[in-house]
Amino acid sequence: QVQLVESGGGSVQTGGSLRLSCAASGWTAGSYCMGWFRQAPGKEREGVAHLHRVTDKQFYADSVKGRFTISQDVAKNTVYLEMTSLKPEDTAMYYCAATRDYKGCPAASPETTDFDYWGQGTQVIVSS
Repeated sequence: QVQLVESGGGSVQTGGSLRLSCAASGWTAGSYCMGWFRQAPGKEREGVAHLHRVTDKQFYADSVKGRFTISQDVAKNTVYLEMTSLKPEDTAMYYCAATRDYKGCPAASPETTDFDYWGQGTQVIVSS
């Protein structure tokens, strides 16, 4: 059974940094897409960044390009989201998401329906 366990959220001031982690387990072949979504109060869940576990091909939403970096530690089955130059508009619940085995990453901007498994979320608050 696939499990995603997030950690690393918290509260920071504008301009600060945080690193989110998502520890994953449960796949057989290990060829899947993994990434992060976020959802602010009253807004839809939006894709932030994702990568393919084998090719490491990455996607970033325009709103985070140049500020967020997604990376992975294959040995630890963990994906990270390094967030820098944080803004109040980055405040949201951040969710780790992953696809089933052998399913590629979305070709276009990710939708929640592109992903099959979800973590419980970790809160990020950026104060001005």
